Amino acid sequence: MSFLQRLFPDRKQRAALGPLYAAIVAKGRDPAWYRDGKVPDTLDGRFDMVAALTALVLLRLEAAGEEGRVPAVLLTETFIDDMDATLRQIGIGDYVVGKHVGRMTSALGGRLAAFRAARESGAFAAAVRRNIFHEAPPSEAALAFVAEGLARFSAALDAADAKALIGGNLP
Repeated sequence: MSFLQRLFPDRKQRAALGPLYAAIVAKGRDPAWYRDGKVPDTLDGRFDMVAALTALVLLRLEAAGEEGRVPAVLLTETFIDDMDATLRQIGIGDYVVGKHVGRMTSALGGRLAAFRAARESGAFAAAVRRNIFHEAPPSEAALAFVAEGLARFSAALDAADAKALIGGNLP
């Protein structure tokens, strides 16, 4: 792959990350997050789960070094494209879509920082409290359910083969 292709991947390369992103979204829509974890089953709650899971996968790709660098960029672009399309589907006008997507991209960046720290410390509850429940978890049991679920997912990602992960095989 040439230097320019690595800097400016084409749509075909991005499409290769479609199965991984679809698996992340499916995991983010798992009813257990909303039923047992009491994550709000709203557009914002679902965004929070997909963004958290995407951040954890991006951190795993980052840990893969050079092998994960381009896939991480492509996954981020896929996330942004999906958020843009979702906003347009729900009727957000063209003039403000960019502003909303910018906020969502910034939120993903915040989750990357929060979950990077959580992975290093092993303490996921603070990151979940702030990034999923926005400082107001419905109960300590719900907070623990989501924090433990994301911690298990993160550990499983660490053990996963990078090539299989890039191909869309989530643990």
